[in-house]
Amino acid sequence: MTGGLPIDLILFAMVAAFLVLRLRSVLGRRTGYERPPEAAPGAPAAPAGREADIIPMPAAAAAPRGLPDPRSPAGQALARIRGADAGFDPAAFLGGAEGAFRMIVAAFAAGDRDTLRNLLSDDAYAGFDGAIAQREAAGETQRTELRSIQEMAIEGAELRGTVADITVRIVSDQVNLTIARDGSISAGAEAVTEIIDLWTFQRDVSGSDPTWKLVGTRPA
Repeated sequence: MTGGLPIDLILFAMVAAFLVLRLRSVLGRRTGYERPPEAAPGAPAAPAGREADIIPMPAAAAAPRGLPDPRSPAGQALARIRGADAGFDPAAFLGGAEGAFRMIVAAFAAGDRDTLRNLLSDDAYAGFDGAIAQREAAGETQRTELRSIQEMAIEGAELRGTVADITVRIVSDQVNLTIARDGSISAGAEAVTEIIDLWTFQRDVSGSDPTWKLVGTRPA
C-alpha cells in the first residue's frame, strides 16, 4: 500500500497516463476533447442502463510494426506525406494507430459513442453508431477480449492534394461474443480467433488539427 492506495493501481494509472499522452502526440486531439480514453484497452463505462463486458488485454510489448520499402508506391507516398508535414513519422504513426485500434475496439463493445466520435470520420462513425443502435434495440451486449496484437503494418498510403490516407494491416487475436437479452450467446464463441483487418486513417496535412481519423475498415 502507498498513501492508502494499492501499488498495482498506482502503477496501472501511471502506465495508462503514459499511453494516453503518447497517443495524443501522434494521432492528435480535437479542440474540446476533454476526456481522452485510455490508450490501453480498459472498461469504458457503458451508457446508462446497459452493461458491456470488455476484458482488458494484459500489458505487453508493442506489436511488431512493418513499414513499406521506400521504393514501393506506399513508401513513396509516405515520403510525399512527410514532405507535406515535416512532423510526420511513419513508425510513430503506427504506434498511435495501435493505440487507436485498442480504444476503438473497446469503445465499440461498450457502446461508447463519445470516444468513437472523436476517433472516427463522420461516415465511419455512422456505420459504428448504426451497429451499436441495432445491438441496443435487440437488448444485446458485446463482450470483447483483445488477447494480443500480432502485427501493425502500413499496407498502403496516398496523398491527394493535402489529404493523406494511410491503410494499416492489423493482425490481432480476439474473443468476441454477442450476449442476448436472456444471457445466452447469440453470436460468436468462447474461442480465440485471429482477425486480420485493414484500417484506413485520414488527415488533411495542411490543417491545424493533427488528428488522424479512422475513415474505413475492411477484412484483409
